[in-house]
Amino acid sequence: MRKLVYFVHTSLDGRIEGPDGEFDWAAMGSELSGHSKELADRADTLVYGRRVWEMMSSYWPEAETISDHPHDLEYAPIWRETPKIVFSRTLDKAGWNTEVVGGGLTERVTELKSRPGKDLLLMGGAELATALADHGLIDEFHVVVHPVVLGGGKQVFAGGVRTDLRLTGTRTMDGRAVLLTYEAK
Repeated sequence: MRKLVYFVHTSLDGRIEGPDGEFDWAAMGSELSGHSKELADRADTLVYGRRVWEMMSSYWPEAETISDHPHDLEYAPIWRETPKIVFSRTLDKAGWNTEVVGGGLTERVTELKSRPGKDLLLMGGAELATALADHGLIDEFHVVVHPVVLGGGKQVFAGGVRTDLRLTGTRTMDGRAVLLTYEAK
């Protein structure tokens, strides 16, 4: 069975964005970029909620014209080529090899996990991750804690979900961030 893997960047105070919605604090060094690539290689489908989808689709299709960062140059073609699913009650359609799913979250994710293939990679976001964790649908959590305190903004699991996890690894990334990996019990 395929796994649903959640990959998220957070501040030391558990925020995925700053008080004004900013995401300019997550530094992608070579080790963190390498881990991101490893997760993308394990997956054949990227999963998003609408808000993260809008952020990603506004950047990755043209990333090479916006940035010369090595991570961006390597990841942009992967993003464009990998099939994507966006869970949204308001979005009707999306480009870039993306399917929009409007309802039946639990049933749809359960069905996707039962298909043959590589893992599903949920990237960032809070609402979708909280709903999926609440239903026990996330198999692995890859949480990157960055050395910044944002003092406000959206929390990782703002919905107050309770999920028991088993720590499977810790790793310092680029002498700056810490990767915590967990499996659902």
